[in-house]
Amino acid sequence: MAPHVEFNHEVVLLMGAGHSHASLDHSEPTPQAMAARSKANRILAAVLIPLALLTLAGMAALWPSGSKEGVSLANPYSTAPGVTFDTGTIQNVVTENCQQGTSQQGTSPQGSQQPPGQGSGCTFAFTEPDKGGSPVKVVINPDVASSHGVKPGDQIRYLNLSKVQGAAGSQGSPAYIFVDFVRTVPIVLLAVLYAVVVIAVARWRGLRALIGLVGAYFVLANFLLPGLVEGKPPLLLALVGSTVIMIGVLYFAHGFSARTSTALLGTIFGLAITALLAAWATDAANLAGVGSHDAATLVNTSHNISISGVILCGLIISGLGVLNDVTITQSAAVWELYELAPASSARKLFTSAMRIGRDHIASTVYTIAFAYAGAALPILIIVMLYDRPLMDTLTSAELSEEVIRTLVGSIGLVLAIPVTTLIAVLVVKATGIKAPGAADDGGHSHAEDVADTGALAAAALEQRRRRTTVETGGLPAEEPASRRGRRADRG
Repeated sequence: MAPHVEFNHEVVLLMGAGHSHASLDHSEPTPQAMAARSKANRILAAVLIPLALLTLAGMAALWPSGSKEGVSLANPYSTAPGVTFDTGTIQNVVTENCQQGTSQQGTSPQGSQQPPGQGSGCTFAFTEPDKGGSPVKVVINPDVASSHGVKPGDQIRYLNLSKVQGAAGSQGSPAYIFVDFVRTVPIVLLAVLYAVVVIAVARWRGLRALIGLVGAYFVLANFLLPGLVEGKPPLLLALVGSTVIMIGVLYFAHGFSARTSTALLGTIFGLAITALLAAWATDAANLAGVGSHDAATLVNTSHNISISGVILCGLIISGLGVLNDVTITQSAAVWELYELAPASSARKLFTSAMRIGRDHIASTVYTIAFAYAGAALPILIIVMLYDRPLMDTLTSAELSEEVIRTLVGSIGLVLAIPVTTLIAVLVVKATGIKAPGAADDGGHSHAEDVADTGALAAAALEQRRRRTTVETGGLPAEEPASRRGRRADRG
């Protein structure tokens, strides 16, 4: 068996030498390839650097002053003297007659509970204040009690009117009124879990993406939203703000490379198409926010705020994340396909990448539609109960904005995929390494190296077989003839 092991070692060395030679050919680009790579990078820089400078100049020109002069909005969380917002943990929940419950604010849970459904059925929660003291009787809003309900252990925020002169027990008015649930713990836990999962799977790139998300929030909170309040042009605000966000997020998360620059160009193209369609659709479909409580509040807040402008800005920003997703994925797909088949022509590479892009288009369109449908589910239920014709429903004031948002965002991302693919193919062919089958400077190709290596291995196998036969005077007794035949076939 020793000759068999020795021969395998020789074959492994020969094959390893051939693969090592292939690796050297792969890792050392020719001067022509380096010159092409440099030229492609210069072209990308010539397009992106002026675009970035123009975006920063637009951001500086549109930067809001931060003044809230002329804005009149009552803060729902401001209180009168002596009124405070307190938090506590529910100890017990009872259902009582509304008049009886409000006239017994100081009673304890023991001895005051009545069977549910008696009287007019108001819900009260005996709550232990976080700041200490005896449990207080908090009246729960009827909509909360009927839809979600409260239970012992829930943390709530309530309005404390007990210190206001005559509030407690005055004409049956409650002294403690439910305001909201305290959701700090579950939200923080979910945020921590999300960060841990992202960093564990994507590692440093995931961490950089999370930091980029914080930067995007800074742009939204300090540039876009104040600009809309001050009446800045909404189309320019959305374009400039979205471009700044994409430049920062893409390069920070994925690094400075031709692949990232390609995805950025595709994203900006899709963003421009989305902005143009959104501007036309907002005016053509007369999107004015009619019927929205929030829109009515904003209209009465300041004369500088345009509800149509807010809707336009929302149409552009809403598709930003999905647009970025498809462009960076499509750019990465082109690079991966090229690494698997460097000898492929540009046409074949584009065709292969578009097969991936078409699947991505289908799934992403579903993603946008379902995301908007989920966000507007209460409106969908209400409109469904109206029992109106389908076309009237889709074009109604309640749903038209969601329908247009879906269509505009989908058109932008669909057109961005072939453009991103084309740019990526042109760049990767210009900056890519030499194909394995291409001849090097000495006229000897990698394919010929592989063929020579295989021939050497076959010759060594045949030589070893013949030498073993001569030395032993024939086939060894412990080795069957079939094994010799299989070894010869492998040779």
